[in-house]
Amino acid sequence: MSEKEDALTKTYDLILWLFPQISKFPRDYRYILGNRIENGLLDVMEQLIEARYTRDKAGLLQSANLALEKLRYLVRLAKDLKLFNTKKYEYISREINQTGIYVGAWLKKVKSTG
Repeated sequence: MSEKEDALTKTYDLILWLFPQISKFPRDYRYILGNRIENGLLDVMEQLIEARYTRDKAGLLQSANLALEKLRYLVRLAKDLKLFNTKKYEYISREINQTGIYVGAWLKKVKSTG
């Protein structure tokens, strides 16, 4: 698998795992913080899909990297609010970081090829 398939697969799998977890948030947080996390992940997935099929990959990949950084903070906030236990937080963080590594490698490859 290439970086693009790895990044997209990681994002897709994280969405499948995380959305049911977010649905368990208390109502006060589900519609504010939960929606932000869900929309952030969907945005990353859409940017990665667009990057596969457009010429301006670098801009989209940089946007995806920025969105991943925002997600790191939103997930950390959810953990600090006790919406995720430590084990779930560690898993989510690891998956976001791995996705970031794949996106970074893809971006580096795009920049080096012109």
